[in-house]
Parts: sequence; structure tokens; C-alpha cells
Amino acid sequence: MTSLTIRDVVAGYGTVSVLHKVSLDVPSGHMAALLGTNGNGKSTLIKAILGIVRVRSGTIVLTHDGVEWPLHEMPTEAIVDIGIGVVPEGRRLFGNLSVRENLLLGAYRKAARAVLARNLDYVYATFPILGERASQLVGTMSGGQQQMVAIARALMIEPSLLLIDEPSVGLAPAIVKQTIQQIRELKENRGLTVLIAEQSFHQATAIADRAYVIAHGEIVMSGDDMQTFGGDEAVRAVYLGA
Repeated sequence: MTSLTIRDVVAGYGTVSVLHKVSLDVPSGHMAALLGTNGNGKSTLIKAILGIVRVRSGTIVLTHDGVEWPLHEMPTEAIVDIGIGVVPEGRRLFGNLSVRENLLLGAYRKAARAVLARNLDYVYATFPILGERASQLVGTMSGGQQQMVAIARALMIEPSLLLIDEPSVGLAPAIVKQTIQQIRELKENRGLTVLIAEQSFHQATAIADRAYVIAHGEIVMSGDDMQTFGGDEAVRAVYLGA
């Protein structure tokens, strides 16, 4: 059982604050979508959860199996070691290494190494093309296939919380739809808690259990009724900057 609670987080770069008292919740086994256009703080929040960006005030707490972890006080290596997987924006793969080699690099923490073979079988079953092309250099693959590798690599860490940053960037609309649906299926099959930062409003709300809209570093709207949320003209106005 894993949940994420963020309260009044202020964070940024140098003397510039990007996030202004951001609060959100991702209950255990749920998927939350963080929606907004570029430059509004989505990636900064992901980096703050990972300890890459320093939290100036506020709290980020991961609760896993009844134990609370104050992520805002922990270094990145310790945060990852408790089971937080990330699919970074732009995928950040090793293009001169094979699919298998990239996946093995994801299983670097002790708990993941103990179940490496099981997880490798799982990701090959989930993404059959990765098994078929296990020896292919990742840099020679299509964008959609590389995104599969990035998601599979994050699963190799044996995560309880999965952070996904802009999975639709650089992909054709049909591939975006396929990728988003694969994320939903993985969440359901593995019982993962997921926070996905995404620009694609309709795609993300179609698979999320709740959504937050971020604008200028502030959460300006949230909801857990995705049908109502997706059709709310006020949300669209905020999202489009009207």
C-alpha cells in the first residue's frame, strides 16, 4: 500500500520559485494526472518529489506499508531506493546500449536485483516487441518503442510509486493513445500508485482516477470525477490560459 501526500510545497531554481504552495494527493493504487502546458511547473514537481529540486518549504510524504518517508528531507538516491520509479521527460535512455542492457540498468537497487529475472519476464510479456528486439540498440528504435523501453526500465526497479513525466512528448497521436492505455493497464495489473505529468488533457483524464491542473506553479483546479472534469468549460479555460 503506497500513497503520496504533498502539502504547500514551494520549490524552484536558484532564487526563482516555480512551485507556489502546491498540494495534491495520490491515494494508494490510484493514478493522478498533473495537467498543464509547458513552463507551469509539472516537471519541477516531479523533480522535487525525487529530491533533484530542493523543497524550500512544505512537505512531500510517501507512505509505504504503514511507514512514512519524508521525501522533502531525503537525498535522491535514498528516495529511489525505497521504490520510486520514474519515466523521465525525453526518456533519457542509453542509445548505444541494447534494449536488454537498458532494462538491466533499471534494476540497480537491492530489492529489484532480487526479482530481476521475474521483472524482465514481465516486461517482455507486457511489451513483446522488446523481447523480440532485446539485442537491438535503443538509439535505432522508433520513438514509441523507446517510450516502451523507458516505461519497462522504470518497472525493473520494482516500484511502488511510479512517476511519469510527459510520456506523449515527440510521439504521434496514435502512439500517444497506445502509450497512455498501456500505462493504465500496468497500473491496474501491478497495483501501482501513479502520478503522471501530461499536456494531453483528454488522453490523461481518460485513464486517471483524479486530476490536478497546474498554472504558473499553482494548483488551480482538481477533481476526481473525470467525466465532469473533462467537460468542465472552466477547466478548459484555465488549461488554455483564457
